[in-house]
Amino acid sequence: MTTELFDVSLNRYAEQMSSDQLPVLAALERETHMRHTQSVMISGNLQGQLLQLISHLCRPRRVLEIGTYTGYSALCLAQGLTEDGVLHTVEMDDEKCEIVEKYIAEAGMEGKIVTHFGDARQIVRELDESWDIVFIDADKPSYGLYFDLVIEKMKSGGVIIADNVLFEGKVLLPEEKQGKNEKAMHLFNQKLKNDDRVAQVMLPIRDGISVIRKL
Repeated sequence: MTTELFDVSLNRYAEQMSSDQLPVLAALERETHMRHTQSVMISGNLQGQLLQLISHLCRPRRVLEIGTYTGYSALCLAQGLTEDGVLHTVEMDDEKCEIVEKYIAEAGMEGKIVTHFGDARQIVRELDESWDIVFIDADKPSYGLYFDLVIEKMKSGGVIIADNVLFEGKVLLPEEKQGKNEKAMHLFNQKLKNDDRVAQVMLPIRDGISVIRKL
């Protein structure tokens, strides 16, 4: 789920003034919109360019993505990997396997991206890695848990990126009017704000993105 909270024309202008999509990403976005009813969940070019920029700046050796969907954000985050770098991506819905693996191959990333299908709460626990970048874009009530699972596996300067932190703007609703997802996101945002192990900035891009640095 991703809702653009800000003026459509300004979002369009920001996309036009950002770098062009890689051809493989444009093809993946087209196929996702054609084949999947919840295609609004795909990151898209503006968010994708941000993910690529962070990846190129960090030059990560190990990246974890929690919530693959059709693989767009994984391909973006893999762009800045070191020569020996690997990205692990975890998706609950194994019906996405075909399209994910197809575009990993088309991007020539078979040796750089490792896919896992199943319950991220279990899979993340089993991955024995030290993460440079973690991207969280999965079930909203588990964001706090995912953060807790990865934060101690990151060295100082590691980056966590969390999507949908504004959740359609509903994080501003009174607590009694919030559904489980927006309530979970508000609690997650508060959790970050009160955690002295990290510094973070919330960016008003699409549905809200927080970029978090481990101190």
